[in-house]
Amino acid sequence: MKNICYTEIESPIGPLLLAADESGLREIRFVHGRHPATPDPAWTKDQAPLKETVRQLKTYFAGELEDFDLPLAPQGTPFQLSVWKRLCEIPYGETISYGQLAGRIGNPNASRAVGLANGSNPIPIIIPCHRVIGSNGKLTGYGGGLPIKEKLLALERKQLRLL
Repeated sequence: MKNICYTEIESPIGPLLLAADESGLREIRFVHGRHPATPDPAWTKDQAPLKETVRQLKTYFAGELEDFDLPLAPQGTPFQLSVWKRLCEIPYGETISYGQLAGRIGNPNASRAVGLANGSNPIPIIIPCHRVIGSNGKLTGYGGGLPIKEKLLALERKQLRLL
């Protein structure tokens, strides 16, 4: 088992738990999200390996960073990994529907499966699952809660300043 380091940071959308190993960032959890987050007891508290992640997140929340440049190491099924890869291709400030995302992975009938993979994204914000909305244009579920999804989209549309 790889040594996973973690840290918690305060952010304008609430406290976040970050975890990484030598392969890259593995998780961002909303401490007060739909599933309250606590670190795994096997993890080591150490902010040093996450210093650049923290810096880029702060710059993003300040509205000064649109593209993250970090090594990512999400763990998931091949299908989930393909969905998460496509999420990273959604431009900053734009949204697409679950159906459109299903089409982009080559399976236009898989919008429910895409929704489940989207909801399992272990690295929200950086893998921008908040940019996926319902086909009717309405916001749908988000691990940190819909108010946070709304704030992230408003930040990216330059309608809101978080810092």
